[in-house]
Amino acid sequence: MNLDIAQSLNIKKDILSFLNDYKEKLSQLFTQRNDEDEMLATRGIPPYVLREVLECNPLSTFIPSEYKGRGAVTSEALSMLETTSYQSLPLSLMMGINGALFLQPVANYGQDEMKSTVFKRFLAKKNMGGLMITEPDFGSDALRMQTGFKQDESGDYHINGLKHWAGLTGWADYWLITARGIDKNGELGRDIGFFVHDSSNGGIEVQEYYKNLGLYMLPYGKNEVNITVPETYRLEPKTTGVTMMLDILHRSRLQFPGMSTGHLKRMLDEAIDHCKERVVGGSSLFNYDQVKERLARLQSYFTVSSAMSYFTSTNVPLEKNTSRMDVEANSIKSVVTDYMHEASQSLLQLVGAKGYRLDHIAGRAMVDSRPFQIFEGSNDILYQQISESVLKLMRKSKESNLYKFLKEYSLTENAADYFKDTLNFEIAYKLPQRKLVELGRAIGRLVSMEMTIKLGETGFNSEMISSSLKVIRAEIQSSLSSLTYNENPAVIDGYGDDSAWLKFVKA
Repeated sequence: MNLDIAQSLNIKKDILSFLNDYKEKLSQLFTQRNDEDEMLATRGIPPYVLREVLECNPLSTFIPSEYKGRGAVTSEALSMLETTSYQSLPLSLMMGINGALFLQPVANYGQDEMKSTVFKRFLAKKNMGGLMITEPDFGSDALRMQTGFKQDESGDYHINGLKHWAGLTGWADYWLITARGIDKNGELGRDIGFFVHDSSNGGIEVQEYYKNLGLYMLPYGKNEVNITVPETYRLEPKTTGVTMMLDILHRSRLQFPGMSTGHLKRMLDEAIDHCKERVVGGSSLFNYDQVKERLARLQSYFTVSSAMSYFTSTNVPLEKNTSRMDVEANSIKSVVTDYMHEASQSLLQLVGAKGYRLDHIAGRAMVDSRPFQIFEGSNDILYQQISESVLKLMRKSKESNLYKFLKEYSLTENAADYFKDTLNFEIAYKLPQRKLVELGRAIGRLVSMEMTIKLGETGFNSEMISSSLKVIRAEIQSSLSSLTYNENPAVIDGYGDDSAWLKFVKA
């Protein structure tokens, strides 16, 4: 690919010009030439729409410059995702899947021969790629996957298994597929291998397409895998396959703010516009105190997500190994996806009945944002893991006072000052799971608050920072109160006995 071709592909423009052209194209496709609400309420995406989106080469932001991409600059990739998600959250997820779960792993761990071919096809032929990890019987427990691989005498790998919930099912030109090695006794090993498969070589049969609730633009389903992959198409870990998988997943979670910031800004803009135009009881909805509270929260969510985008852009270049950034990655992913759904719920509440339609932005946002709290790690699990990571660090440092530890912890050192009294207690290193989740919810927001404070130091709108800190402080106080509340409800097994109220009504 020579320089003239690269220029025609809109790759050599500065990032602001690149984003402006891309934004204009999205606006044409989603609002001028099509009815956005109707198009996004229909499964799939019109081929010409996808073709024209990809002609803007948004995925070039994930490709290194030596392969004629824009350079794989984190801030550019996140800006592209933000621009996309403002117009369409499902389309942004499609870009995120391609970038964070395929192109970046290939860039970091792929062999040169394979990278040259794959990146060229993405730029010149507008190919797409996805990731297959999850299996029907092993969702969050990915390390127990049953897909296996063997290497033959020629060096090729033979991979067999069943995968599901892979975004772009039936569409992707390339798949990054995970499998466990099979030993001489036919047993699956503990380490994980990653393999790049060219769909044109066959071997992946879609057994079923799922009727996914929301994200209609993306196809999901169940795939039977029976493929042969050349030796050069296996990713090469720096240490172990498990560490490589952690790096890939953490990097992806750290980039969620790219998708969330645009979505949250759209929710905020839609809410403000509606409330200013809607008149209730002779007054603009915008003037009601409860409405202002909801709008303040929406603005806070957008500000915190922006702070996360700033953090990732300034701390996570492509070449950085993120396998040990579990607290940062899990905090960002869990908190910001909670915010995405809360913002969508608030917009729906403000809009009222007409928003409860799939062909309205509010109703569609509610179902489109919900799975973000589940995929790439259910938030309940991630909150638990945040707590376990912090408690492990506390044990290692022989510190049991939560405030003293968090005050010295780089991810919370400034935020902890706001909770000196509340956090000043000894915490048990072993907690019930429900308490681990609640503690993780609080710590995740403390980490998010620290990022927001740091964004405020750059010159970002100080009023928005101040308001956001008030909102997030209230959330942290609520979680900490739940943490210290010791009355735990229990599940009543066989609850049917004496639980039919009607029989207690006296005639």
